[in-house]
Amino acid sequence: MNIEKIMASLEAKHPGESEYLQAVKEVLLSIEDIYNQHPEFEKAKIIERLVEPDRIFTFRVTWVDDNGEVQTNLGYRVQFNNAIGPYKGGVRFHASVTLSILKFLGFEQTFKNALTTLPMGGAKGGSDFSPRGKSDAEIMRFCQAFMLELWRQLGPDMDVPAGDIGVGGREVGYMYGMYKKLTRECTGTFTGKGLEFGGSLIRPEATGFGGLYFVNQMLETKGISIKDKTVAVSGFGNVAWGAALKATELGAKVVTLSGPDGYVYDPAGICGEKIDYMLELRATGNDIVAPYAEQFPGATFVPDKRPWEVKVDIALPCATQNELNGDDARQLIENGVLCVGEISNMGCTPEAIDLFIEKKIMYAPGKAVNAGGVATSGLEMTQNAMHITWSSAEVDAKLHTIMHAIHAQCVKYGTDPDGYINYVKGANVAGFMKVAHAMMGQGII
Repeated sequence: MNIEKIMASLEAKHPGESEYLQAVKEVLLSIEDIYNQHPEFEKAKIIERLVEPDRIFTFRVTWVDDNGEVQTNLGYRVQFNNAIGPYKGGVRFHASVTLSILKFLGFEQTFKNALTTLPMGGAKGGSDFSPRGKSDAEIMRFCQAFMLELWRQLGPDMDVPAGDIGVGGREVGYMYGMYKKLTRECTGTFTGKGLEFGGSLIRPEATGFGGLYFVNQMLETKGISIKDKTVAVSGFGNVAWGAALKATELGAKVVTLSGPDGYVYDPAGICGEKIDYMLELRATGNDIVAPYAEQFPGATFVPDKRPWEVKVDIALPCATQNELNGDDARQLIENGVLCVGEISNMGCTPEAIDLFIEKKIMYAPGKAVNAGGVATSGLEMTQNAMHITWSSAEVDAKLHTIMHAIHAQCVKYGTDPDGYINYVKGANVAGFMKVAHAMMGQGII
């Protein structure tokens, strides 16, 4: 495999799509050795086929705001790869959404879904529409207009969307309602639905819960207990909320959360009513965390900074891509961080990842650490298909099993001769091998 040649070709075809190109390069570097051991992959041009999405839908979404003004946004769905099952991946509504970001997310989703062991392919979608500052009626009208354009490309055995940034239970409900009206079918075509109409228990918390199960496994593999460890968490959405809940339950102390305005440091620990207050802050819709420090004496708000300068044992990026850079990594390493687990998608820059691996820090990428969200979405699909509902304990037990299996795959493929576990290599190789073998088995299509 000639990585430079492949990347040069992609850059020529997709100029300026930095997030997508970054994600592809990371995977290619990890799988180069094992790929070269399989000449049949090269003959079938597996890489050349795998790095390009199966198809991309781009469409106009026109809707009317509360003032009667006509608004137009762009909508997308990137169906990346369905070698191991129907396309599966979230929908993101945010002003920052671009095709490059959705392609990177769909590419990552392909490997993440393969790691779960569930039969799901990779996809991602979204729009540059931002729910922030919009009324419920405006959000409903936008979601319905979005679905009018996309519904023919979706189905329980074709493509199953879910939520992502800017798309929670409310937005999923509005989109599923319109999909159901258009198709006249009550199928599990969306996940993250309300509990009253097919949703799964613990789905909102699942990404954070799964992330902590994985991180706990990382620590236990090295004979380290998570109990009494200090934890830095970024963000304060569903992912950060689930991570804070589970970290606290496991005996760790979460000391930070963050928003676009800066971060909060609470040395007493963010637990109990403080975690509940995270939900209240998020419900205001303005994404700022500064009021936390006013609400709880002893907490400090640090404006316009990220929490990685705080001395902690465990760092958990839970917000967005490339939120932890090389300087942040150096600061964490200098402060003696033991473990870094990406619970956001591609939360660390390549420079940061290289530094963690160089210094033999326990570090694991999002496609492994945050797979608990899509795994629980897969469990929701199963419940819908069987027309049953599992209890929270049943879902949590299955999530626990899946995250342990993902960790085991990463250890199998990522353990270096010196005993260091390169989780990036392990996750990429494990996910790639499953998808590659599935593609080989289905011929040149």
